[in-house]
Amino acid sequence: MVLSLNTKADFIVNSTLFLGLPEYGKIMIGDKAFEFYHQYNSGKFVQIPWGEIELVQAMVLFKGKWIPRYAIHTKRYGTFTFASQQPKLVLKAMHTYIDRHKIVKSPSLFHWLKQRIRRQKLKQ
Repeated sequence: MVLSLNTKADFIVNSTLFLGLPEYGKIMIGDKAFEFYHQYNSGKFVQIPWGEIELVQAMVLFKGKWIPRYAIHTKRYGTFTFASQQPKLVLKAMHTYIDRHKIVKSPSLFHWLKQRIRRQKLKQ
C-alpha cells in the first residue's frame, strides 16, 4: 500500500487520469499534496506536492458552466491531465494551497488559431 503525503484530506472525489489510456481512481486533495490513486491497482498513483505545481490549466466551456478537464503542469515531471465528477470543487479546494495566479483558463480553439495566424504573419 502507498503512503499518503497528506496528513489531512480536505476533498476526495472520483476522477480519471489521462496518461495514454484513461486510468480511473480517486483524487485526494490534502494539506501537503495533490494525490491520485488508481481504483484497483494500488501501484498506480500520482503524488504531486504543492510546491512542485507550476500551473493548473482548466478547460472552461459555456462561460464557466462546464469544466470537462484540467491539467496540472509540474516543474520537473511534466503535465498530468485529469477529469473529475466535480471539477469546480476540485479547483476551489486546490485554490487554498495554490496562488490564484497559477490557476488559469486554457486558451480556446479560436484563440489558439488567432495566435497561430499572427505568428505566421510576423514570420513573413
